Amino acid sequence: MNPSSSDTAAIRFINVSKVFAAGDNDKAFTALKSVSLDVPRGSIQGVIGRSGAGKSTLVRLVNGLEKPTSGQVIVDGVDISALPERRLRVMRRPIGMIFQLFNLLSSRTVFDNIAFPLEISGAAKSAIRARVNELAELVGLTDKIDRYPAELSGGQKQRVGIARALANNPKILLSDEATSALDPETTQSILELLLRINRELGLTILLITHEMAVIRAIAQQVAVIDGGEIVERGSAFDVFTRPRHPLTRLFVSQETGQVLPSYFAAHMRGEPVAGGQAVVKIGFRGPNATTPVLARLAREHAIMPNIMSGTVDEVGGTPFGTLVIGISGGEEPLRRTLTFLTDLDLDAEVLGYVP
Repeated sequence: MNPSSSDTAAIRFINVSKVFAAGDNDKAFTALKSVSLDVPRGSIQGVIGRSGAGKSTLVRLVNGLEKPTSGQVIVDGVDISALPERRLRVMRRPIGMIFQLFNLLSSRTVFDNIAFPLEISGAAKSAIRARVNELAELVGLTDKIDRYPAELSGGQKQRVGIARALANNPKILLSDEATSALDPETTQSILELLLRINRELGLTILLITHEMAVIRAIAQQVAVIDGGEIVERGSAFDVFTRPRHPLTRLFVSQETGQVLPSYFAAHMRGEPVAGGQAVVKIGFRGPNATTPVLARLAREHAIMPNIMSGTVDEVGGTPFGTLVIGISGGEEPLRRTLTFLTDLDLDAEVLGYVP
């Protein structure tokens, strides 16, 4: 175990595997395979993957709703996976959780839903009232305090869920697909609220999602999970701008529009085509995102690229861009183009060749 990482990590998964026992006619199911991941204290850590990849199992290990078959889950320095149920209940108090479908009590008002964890922990009525009013103001629901869940929109219900999760002053907030049931505008407002909570309260947020847009909006770190294994991890900016695993590349292309027009995609080949074009993807990071690369390429090297697709976007306020171009004339213009791009510290990759 690396001491420096254990000091700075709020959550550590160390070689964690989870196998669900088989039913009478079923085979055992392995949900997680030797997962190791550190979640930095005070960060927003995203975990993204397809449905069934193991994301929800991973997050349920943190508060002990599931126990690993092997490996360790360390939360704030304590091995959650080794705790008996009585101690586990105590450890859960500084861990808040918000859910995709809100999980509110329909017969209780907004006030009473937020108050529920405080009642369970035995807080005094005066303390409960003060804390609930504070949280209602934080999430923007002061005017809804006496309403019932049926009278609220989806976004308002999720704000109640967030306030309830914060009731016991947690150090860690778990978000399991918390925006999946919301429209895009409401999703954005909820993500902005989570970002503000992270900044103002210093909470560590473990964010489980299948949407790369959610990761791009607020995550500082991201891990990509596929078939129960972490296949890629890093800063959100690095993963977005330099994805390595095929699944990550797919997620990024779907979110940012980094896809080839159907004609070029349908005719792409792995080897050069006589009279055709080499298809080159250029990645622009940070200050290079707005560099007039093609104008310089034409002026300095007399190479006239064919623009196939392009986007300029940002992750965490830092710009990045992707441009896909076609280079005609054979291997020599392609070589000079790649040298020119790498000399400018730009990412350049030959995707293939088209007629």
